[in-house]
Amino acid sequence: MQKWFSAFDDAIIQRQWRANPSRGGGGVSFTKEVDTNVATGAPPRRQRVPGRACPWREPIRGRRGARPGGGDAGGTPGETVRHCSAPEDPIFRFSSLHSYPFPGTIKSRDMSRKRHHLIPETFGVKRRRKRGPVESDPLRGEPGSARAAVSELMQLFPRGLFEDALPPIVLRSQVYSLVPDRTVADRQLKELQEQGEIRIVQLGFDLDAHGIIFTEDYRTRVLKACDGRPYAGAVQKFLASVLPACGDLSFQQDQMTQTFGFRDSEITHLVNAGVLTVRDAGSWWLAVPGAGRFIKYFVKGRQAVLSMVRKAKYRELLLSELLGRRAPVVVRLGLTYHVHDLIGAQLVDCISTTSGTLLRLPET
Repeated sequence: MQKWFSAFDDAIIQRQWRANPSRGGGGVSFTKEVDTNVATGAPPRRQRVPGRACPWREPIRGRRGARPGGGDAGGTPGETVRHCSAPEDPIFRFSSLHSYPFPGTIKSRDMSRKRHHLIPETFGVKRRRKRGPVESDPLRGEPGSARAAVSELMQLFPRGLFEDALPPIVLRSQVYSLVPDRTVADRQLKELQEQGEIRIVQLGFDLDAHGIIFTEDYRTRVLKACDGRPYAGAVQKFLASVLPACGDLSFQQDQMTQTFGFRDSEITHLVNAGVLTVRDAGSWWLAVPGAGRFIKYFVKGRQAVLSMVRKAKYRELLLSELLGRRAPVVVRLGLTYHVHDLIGAQLVDCISTTSGTLLRLPET
């Protein structure tokens, strides 16, 4: 044991003497290295281990205790010695006042901080969307406004298609699409008919197919169609005497001959002019001259629009999608015009959904 302590003391003594090869004449001298930490009372400094350069450290030049221009311990004279500090080296102790030497770590910390803020927003309480103004349903008008519904539907009638030869015609079923209460709609239409503001005509392709026409438009178009014809006199007499006094859909023979004084030949002229159509023996429907082409377009267009809904998936189609499609060639009166008819005639079911109004064929 005493021999081991003796060898340890010799190593300490040898460590205190450093070789100095810079002495002239090729000699080597030994100088005693004084530990400044011991002299100042500071804790002993950990010795550095000489080695190759570390990629993140600059060469340490002018170490304390080394002679200028001379080599350092453990290296060749004239070669700069690089040292790697131990983990306990105070140089690697960073404070908040110094810049962090690893930017990648700072970036990852920032990303972690961002994720920390995003997680509550994603998985937390859902934000409620602000409700914008509710769009009015184009198929629903004000309750009980049959007069407004008729005026609105008149704007959908394509006058240019018939070269303005026909008065704008609206079906009763179309009014039902805007006024859901049919009792109110019928009552107000009856009042308008009694006041002489509108005329209701039988279109002929269905018993319930009633066309609504403003009286003034009807009179203007009939006079224009009969101008210069042999039956123009009978037509003018009918418009002056019968039309203001009677608002019925049909007329009986006794009523025409006895009440209004028409002869059989004049009644025949009215039929030839298209003002009246035969209902049965001794009775006639009020009609619109030249309405046959309108009825033809209407029937074909109704079937085409129904086919569009029937061919859709589950036999249902959103109203917005239907109106956004290109109308088939046979739909001469317009998609919107026919959609009002389909809904009012209950040929399709109208269902309100979050995506809009849905048209569905009823189950049969």
